[in-house]
Amino acid sequence: MRLSLELQLLLAFGLDLLVGDPRWLPHPVRLIGWFAARIEPLCRRLLPFPYLAGAAAVLLVVGVTGGLAFAAVYGAGLAHPLAGDIVSVLLIYTAIAARDLAGHSYRVYRALRAGDLPEARRRVGMIVGRDTAELDEPGVTRAAVESVAESTLDGVTAPLFFAAVGGPVGALAYKAANTLDSMFGHKDERYLKFGWAAARLDDLANLIPARLTAPLIALAAVPLGLRPFGALRVTWRDGQKHASPNAGLPEAAFAGAMGVQLGGVNVYDGVPHQGPLIGDPLRPLEKRHIPRANALMLLTAALALFVFLGLRRLVVWGVSA
Repeated sequence: MRLSLELQLLLAFGLDLLVGDPRWLPHPVRLIGWFAARIEPLCRRLLPFPYLAGAAAVLLVVGVTGGLAFAAVYGAGLAHPLAGDIVSVLLIYTAIAARDLAGHSYRVYRALRAGDLPEARRRVGMIVGRDTAELDEPGVTRAAVESVAESTLDGVTAPLFFAAVGGPVGALAYKAANTLDSMFGHKDERYLKFGWAAARLDDLANLIPARLTAPLIALAAVPLGLRPFGALRVTWRDGQKHASPNAGLPEAAFAGAMGVQLGGVNVYDGVPHQGPLIGDPLRPLEKRHIPRANALMLLTAALALFVFLGLRRLVVWGVSA
């Protein structure tokens, strides 16, 4: 007898909380990135039109990723039903990054608490793309909190959503789309046209999860003694200020829930870039906001898991009725 997908998701989520992402494990996302890096020159060479070449690369990477996930689960299931369940749980687990997200940001907090600003800069530089060498303590804190807020969507709630919809195939296909966006979705000369399809697919994939995540963040704020109505208000007001149509929603919800202001000037390759201000500076950003952001992320993840599973069960019951 095979395990239900609901139980597989619960086991995968629990496994992520227990062990995270061991560095020695050959993670599917790293394999997706390796494959995408080799597909890019092939598609550019065979298709001289950048938009078409980029779309072909997206179709190949997402299709192969989903196909391999399906083949792995199906093949293991042919050997033994339990083997199929184990492979399914493991694949879903690799798509979730709650423990790693909390762990990386908490190491930033630990360095700040020890008064080691250079180490905190180094640690936060591992999880953000901006220059961190000159950041002061509030700047390091803001970078860490923003990373947790944005990654709550693409590292936790969106993979859970697609796992609830499509099992390990859905979860891995989403991670492929997300990885392609991080690799190709840049607005520079090399990727402006080639990366268009990757960026649009990522926007489309996150459209529903982002709009489910923001109210879940507000709900998670209640037992943590934060500001649920502030989260909803700031999401409504500032959620679309971000360059991404989706990433700004969880960031705004986090800012509103904690009563802080995120966004502002970030430096990339030595060049300052003025970003939108998100939230209200009701409280100054302090290092204590990093573990608070982690708690908000983890509780949001748990709520998302049960809400998505509940919605899935309702759909299944409706179809079978």
